[in-house]
Amino acid sequence: MNTPAAYFEDQYAGAADPWHLADRWYDRRKYGLTIAALPRPRYERAFEPGCSVGVLTTLLAARCDRLLSTDRVASAVATTARRTQGTDHVTVRRMTVPDEWPDARFDLVVLSELLYYFDDSTRARLLRRTTESLTAGGHLVTAHWNHPVAEHACTGRDIAEEVDALAGLKRLARYDDPDFTLTVHEYGREDGPVLSPARAEGLA
Repeated sequence: MNTPAAYFEDQYAGAADPWHLADRWYDRRKYGLTIAALPRPRYERAFEPGCSVGVLTTLLAARCDRLLSTDRVASAVATTARRTQGTDHVTVRRMTVPDEWPDARFDLVVLSELLYYFDDSTRARLLRRTTESLTAGGHLVTAHWNHPVAEHACTGRDIAEEVDALAGLKRLARYDDPDFTLTVHEYGREDGPVLSPARAEGLA
């Protein structure tokens, strides 16, 4: 089963930042690695579903011309909106994926600490909607916790294998440590190798 909405509502009812995303070194390090793994210096249009309290959102905003960040919990959306106040190119919206989805195409989608809250069929549908939303040559970035959690249907390593198997995607990078797995995939390049940063600048 998917993790019920009440679980998230209860978490945010007790604290503005229930997972201490702004405070813990683990999260700051993970976000730093996520941003460092982005193959391009800048993206035209990015989508970050499950933005929580917007800590990663602020980092992504510095690398994107337009960024849509969403969450299913109203208080999380409000916190992210406050955190990004004055950043005109960031839009924060309440949205429950995958049932709700933006009518747009993106050259970057970031799924961070999100996919393991869904059962197999819903997770597959969310990933399908993600790939359908990517422009040719766009990037999908995933980052997920590897330790067992009662509310999680799978681990970051499981998710990495699922994303590897998706049609239309080619893996550009993967980072594993005991705590989380981070992957970067490129969409729509059927022939030849993925366009790495070195290849993009004609160095390889």
